[in-house]
Amino acid sequence: MSTTSAPTAQLYQVFIKATPDRIWEAIVKPELTAKYFHGARIVNDERRHISHGPDGDLWGEGPVLEFDPPRRLVHEWRSMYDPELAQEQPSRVTWEIEPVDGGYCKLTLTHDRLDGAPKTAASVSGEGWMFVLSGLKTLVETGSPLAGD
Repeated sequence: MSTTSAPTAQLYQVFIKATPDRIWEAIVKPELTAKYFHGARIVNDERRHISHGPDGDLWGEGPVLEFDPPRRLVHEWRSMYDPELAQEQPSRVTWEIEPVDGGYCKLTLTHDRLDGAPKTAASVSGEGWMFVLSGLKTLVETGSPLAGD
C-alpha cells in the first residue's frame, strides 16, 4: 500500500516579459501548447478545455468556467492520459495574467479542488506545473521551446 500526499490547492507564479495578449495566445492555441506542454495540443475556448496528446489520444477534457481574454481563464481539469488519474474527481485550473509596469506580466496559475484527486495533485505538484510554466515563459520570450524538438 502507498499513500500519496500533495496540497489540495497549488499556486504558481512566474514573471514573463511579454504582453498579456501574447501570453494568452500561448495558453489557448494548440500549435503553441504543443511546444511547452509535453507535446499536448490544448484548445481552450469559451466552452471547453480539450487536450490531445502528441499521438491524438484524449488527455483531458472539461468545461471552461470563465473565459476573459487576455486576463483570466478557469477550466476543469481531468487527467485522462492515465487510467488511475482518470477515475479521480475533476479539479480546477485558473490562469491569471496581470500586466506589470516595465513591459512584463505576472502569470499566476492556481490548481485547486484537488481534494478528490490526490494522485492528480501529486502528479502536477512542484516540477509538474513548474516545467510547463517555465516552458511557456521560454517560448513566449524567445520563440523557442525549452525542451528540444
